[in-house]
Order: sequence, then structure tokens, then C-alpha cells
Amino acid sequence: MSEQKALLIESKQGRFVVSSIPKPTLPPPGELIVKVQATALNPVDWKIQAYGIFYEKYPAIVGSDVAGDVEEIGEGVVGFKKGDRVFLQGSFANEYGGFQQYTRARADFVAHIPKQLSYSQAASIPLALATAAIGLYVNQPSGIGLNPLFDTSTNYSGQAALVIGGSTSVGQYAIQLLRYVKFGPIITYASGRHSEYLKSLGATDCIDRNQVSLSELPRVVKKLTGGVPVKVVYDAISNDSQFAGYEILAEDGGMVLTGENKLQDKIDGTGSKKTVARVFASPFMPTTQEFGKAMYKNLTKLIEDGDLVPNRVEDLPDGLAGIIAGLERMKKDQVSGVKLVAYPQETS
Repeated sequence: MSEQKALLIESKQGRFVVSSIPKPTLPPPGELIVKVQATALNPVDWKIQAYGIFYEKYPAIVGSDVAGDVEEIGEGVVGFKKGDRVFLQGSFANEYGGFQQYTRARADFVAHIPKQLSYSQAASIPLALATAAIGLYVNQPSGIGLNPLFDTSTNYSGQAALVIGGSTSVGQYAIQLLRYVKFGPIITYASGRHSEYLKSLGATDCIDRNQVSLSELPRVVKKLTGGVPVKVVYDAISNDSQFAGYEILAEDGGMVLTGENKLQDKIDGTGSKKTVARVFASPFMPTTQEFGKAMYKNLTKLIEDGDLVPNRVEDLPDGLAGIIAGLERMKKDQVSGVKLVAYPQETS
């Protein structure tokens, strides 16, 4: 049996180590085997290692963002051939993890990489996009139901939206998805040095978090909108920012959280019509599968048409081994406005 290199979490809350493991072959029906050319890093990767969450069996392979080449094709799969450049979201199981040289993939949740994108750009898309798209578009309880069919004609013109943490990978996609369904104005709260870039993605107004505190945010947003109700708040930070976002949200509006919901005391017993959804960014669950398939069916064209722009990326050296230092930087909050990407095939 041939082998491949993989980055493993040795044991629950154990070290990351590069090791040799069997290379996957003979994909099951409906699946592909993909040679991983680029894999992007996400906060959940270091959290799994630090807190021992989501995995019961070890050693464990994490990594949710994959771009690469189709290596083998399972029975019943159509639309792909060996050598096709593709991207996909991994899941919390070793055979589907991105931090290895070859991985399995469910063909219904794989998209072709458009010619204008590099592997690293494509790898920046899957998990962050799913976090934004499921939260905004899918019906409750997964999201706030703005566009559950991924319909191109959905139109929310004249309705205001706020993205807290607009420069994060997720925030950048939230801005673009709000623009796609024609929200406006789209206000974002982020570091001022990213303002021009965020406006290029669809933000109409950028509030500098270094100049405006969370306690001041409701007043500043109200001034910007002229009192127009903010129908959607996407909180890509989801710490104490939740309270400011909830205050800003219109009484009949919807709010998406990417972290633990701290608002329950405000919601319970108040009779509020405000909708709050905590997103879990998996397109594979029963409640999100059909949406996930529709999203992946549309993704290549969305990028080709310019409706979706990938994150800016920073390439990491040393193949899979370079991921360890990259995750440490993320853990220390030393990454802003870019997606870190590693190249498993460069592992020595």
C-alpha cells in the first residue's frame, strides 16, 4: 500500500506532527480522491487541537479547505475527470481532512476551479464561504433564511445590513453575499486599513473599529443609515460584539452569530421578533445538504462572473510542517485580512 504525508494531532489535545499514513485509493460510489495542492488554515483547526473537540478517535487529521486535482473517480460520479482542478470543504473525519497529501471528497460538494484562480485562492473559499452562506441564506435554525434556494433573482434593495468583522475571511464573504442579493447600504465594522478593499467587495460604509468602540457602534450606525432599520447583522466576531449588534438589529431583523450565543437572556421572555441564528458551517448535515449541493453547483460560475472574489492569501513555506507555525500565529491573533495557505505536496 502506497503512503502519503499527513499532519496529525497525535492524541486528544496532543501535538501536531507530520507523519506517513496510507494513501487513500478506490473511492466509494459518489466520491472522488483529490491530490491536495493547497489547504487553507482556519481558527477551528487550532481549537480542535487545543480543546479536544469534534474528534473522538486519534490520531486526527483536520483541515477544512482543499484545492487540488482529481486523482480517482468513484462509481456514479459525473462531471469530473482525472486531472481536473477542484476545490471542496473537508469535514471532521480523517479521510476527508485537508491536512494531508490526498483526501476523499463527496462529489456533490466539489466545484471546478475557474481558470483565473490559483490553487491557494480556491482553497480560501470553502469553509469561510459556507459559514457566511449558511448563516445568511439557509432557513432557521441553521440561518436567517435570506435565500434558501440560492436564487439569482432574490432582491433586498433598500434594506440595510451590518457585518461586524468584515475583514475576517468569513466577513468578506458575508459582504459579498449580501451584495449578491442586493442589500444596500452594507455597513461593515473592521480595521480602517482594510476599508478600501472591503468597499471593493460591496461594503458601502466602513466603520473603523480602532476609532469607534462597540459601545458607540449603535449610535454611529444609526447616523450612517439616517435611522433606516438594519434588517441583517452578521457578526463574524461574536464575542461582546453580539450585544452591540443585537441593539442595532431591527425588531423584525435577523442576526447571525459565528460563536456561542450570549444573547439568550435578552431574547427569552422579551417578546422580541428578532431572529438570532448561531451558524454551524457544514453543508453535509440533513438540514443543509440540499443548499450545499446548490451552492457548489453555482460556485464556479459565481467566481467566473465576478460575483464572488476569494480571500487574499499568504502562502506558507515547508508544506504540511508550515501549518503548525501558521496556526500558532492565528491563535495569537497575528493574522488580519488574509488567509494562510499551505502546500501539502511540498512536504519534505
